[in-house]
Amino acid sequence: MSSIVLFTGGARSGKSRRAEQYAARLNRPVTYLATAEARDDEMRVRIACHRARRPPHWMTCEEPMYVAATLSTMTPGNVVLLDCLSLLVSNLLLAHEHDPQPAIEREVSAIVHVARERDLTLIAVTNEVGMGIVPEYPLGRVYRDLLGWANQQIAAVTDEVYLVVCGIPVGVKALEAAWAQSLE
Repeated sequence: MSSIVLFTGGARSGKSRRAEQYAARLNRPVTYLATAEARDDEMRVRIACHRARRPPHWMTCEEPMYVAATLSTMTPGNVVLLDCLSLLVSNLLLAHEHDPQPAIEREVSAIVHVARERDLTLIAVTNEVGMGIVPEYPLGRVYRDLLGWANQQIAAVTDEVYLVVCGIPVGVKALEAAWAQSLE
């Protein structure tokens, strides 16, 4: 049975680490689907730190823009940790700067569709960018708005959502069955 879990929070909040812990405790094969590209020394260091934290038996797949197509090749029933939606939206924005919204909408919709169709457990990581200051530049505001939209689309169809604050995951949306039972 497929499921989608979302970990969100501010930069350096611990959301990736918590998503990794969540994936590890499922005791199933995990593919780490990375959207980051090592374009500078700082990003190379960040990527190296993420790689060093992962268990050696996890597969790693790097795909900066075509996540849904990559998901369609995954073995049904496996766990896929998508880190991260924030960079995916950024990559698509920069690739389609003249009109990014259609490309982002198509990709986010396709990710959800393929995850459900392939019976995957998709654990997605994303930044919460709506709680900070309004970006000074137009491109920053467009990015904030598009990522906010993408986060809402994913969160609307997830089974669980966690907001990570100072390394502590706070449950925002629980499994529907658990939630329904708690009302009884």
